[in-house]
Amino acid sequence: MSYREQFIWKRGIQLSINCYQLTEKFPKSELYGLTNQIRRASVSVPSNISEGYGRRSKNEYIQFLHIALGSLRELDTQLIIAKEVQLTAPELFDPVLEEVDRMQGILVSTIQKLKS
Repeated sequence: MSYREQFIWKRGIQLSINCYQLTEKFPKSELYGLTNQIRRASVSVPSNISEGYGRRSKNEYIQFLHIALGSLRELDTQLIIAKEVQLTAPELFDPVLEEVDRMQGILVSTIQKLKS
């Protein structure tokens, strides 16, 4: 099975797309600030999932899932800051923040299952 067939990777890709669409609405003055950071953190999530999937051992895969989880938590923080400083309409953040929460739950659950 390819990493592209993994549910967790597909969710990460969709989250990244949603972040790109959200940051399109940010002021152009933020292009090299939170826009860039949010995009990089969101891309890091599925990237680490796919990289870990290609590793030799389950422990290496778990390590990369932890890295993806760290990127997801960075993303959560950056989105909260962007919302608080009103980079775009506050209600546009809610669906993305909810997806971040769901993705965190999926990642934590996956890590726990792999460890047992």
